[in-house]
Amino acid sequence: MSANIANSTQTIRIASRKSQLALVQTYWVQSELQKHFPDRTFEVEMMSTQGDKILDVPLAKIGDKGLFTKELEVKILDRSADLAVHSLKDLPTNLPEGLMLGCVTERENPADALVVNAKHAGAQLQTLPPGAVIGTSSLRRLAQLRHHFPHFVFKDVRGNVNTRLAKLDAGEYDALILAAAGLQRLDFGDRIHQLIPAELSLHAVGQGALGIECRTEDPEILELLQALQHQPTAYRCYAERAFLRELEGGCQVPIGVNTTIDGDNLTLVGMVSSLDG
Repeated sequence: MSANIANSTQTIRIASRKSQLALVQTYWVQSELQKHFPDRTFEVEMMSTQGDKILDVPLAKIGDKGLFTKELEVKILDRSADLAVHSLKDLPTNLPEGLMLGCVTERENPADALVVNAKHAGAQLQTLPPGAVIGTSSLRRLAQLRHHFPHFVFKDVRGNVNTRLAKLDAGEYDALILAAAGLQRLDFGDRIHQLIPAELSLHAVGQGALGIECRTEDPEILELLQALQHQPTAYRCYAERAFLRELEGGCQVPIGVNTTIDGDNLTLVGMVSSLDG
């Protein structure tokens, strides 16, 4: 680490969405950077994105690849923020000119998770009754589950994790499919009834990892971010993002992946599906 990185007096501004999960993730990044660089000041700046404001339309119908990132990127480009913390699965594979993925953090479990209404306690996907109403806002999950479980009824669900769980508990759904990583980060790990195996649902590109975006021409910030880079996760996520970029799929195409590293070998299993599974 160069001396000027550790000793600079400049305050580092971190842009974040206002959602509870986004803030939990951003405050974690802030605290990790503070641990590594105790002489620096790291401030969090909150804002709402288009994806946070439009809650009554399925994500695939809004159809914008930068749904949860664009406003944060504007802040970095106009230098009112230095970096932004994203759930890596929300970050488009083609970034605006002048911005780059500066760091990928260690991944939580990337699997999808089944969360059920109390009346189905103990149930798994394979044992839920025919006609069970399953909530998901992801075309990827929808296509794969339709393929394996054509006897379920699938219904869109939007809102933050707390809102979705409240709808589930009120009986609007029999079960929800959510990212295990988000549930664990919000201390809802005890709500996970089943980690859905890859043979039933390949996860989203980058799911479970955080991506920190910054300016391309900002060596000081890039050097700071290396403290949080987790190289095995980064290799897996770069491969997944290359797969997605080649297929040019945003949230309107069901694309799933699973990556493993064994020694020097990285294996990627990928899926592209029609909407009906």
